[in-house]
Amino acid sequence: MLKLRDLHEVPLLFELMAHPEVFPYVRHKAETSDEFYFITKKTIEAEENGELISRTILDEYHHPIGTINLFDIDQNYGFLATWIGKPYFGKGYNQRAKEQFFDILFFNCNIEGIFMKVRRTNKRSLKAVLKLHYVALGNEIFPEVFAKINPDEDIYDLFVITKEHYMSYQQFRFSETDDTGEEVS
Repeated sequence: MLKLRDLHEVPLLFELMAHPEVFPYVRHKAETSDEFYFITKKTIEAEENGELISRTILDEYHHPIGTINLFDIDQNYGFLATWIGKPYFGKGYNQRAKEQFFDILFFNCNIEGIFMKVRRTNKRSLKAVLKLHYVALGNEIFPEVFAKINPDEDIYDLFVITKEHYMSYQQFRFSETDDTGEEVS
């Protein structure tokens, strides 16, 4: 479902990113395929330097359908940015990609918390965030971060997933399954 970023995926991802229902919500926008190659190359280099963590989201046929990233990592906290191409909206890819990415971040990368800033007018992203059982509204828990993302007016809500909350939820979810991995009613 997730893989390391590479330059071979750029043409398909660029086409998906350019859709008007996707493009406004992409953090690193590119107007041309060449510009997207450059951004992807810089992203790969930044990950090699430990500045961010980035993965390509794949469908069940291993085709690239979007990206998921942790940017601005500071003191083991970072900001999540994810996008999926329009043909894949509403098919569960976003939530599955996030859970797999969170496992990578919390269990392999020593990340303690993930911030998500969601534009209050972005109903699709707000709906996706609220599906995560382990997310907390961070506006008051992290007032300095909330103020930083809203320097002039309150445009964004801040959500946070801590390693502790995520692990507690996973432990609870695991305890709610039987020996075969099926959920117990």
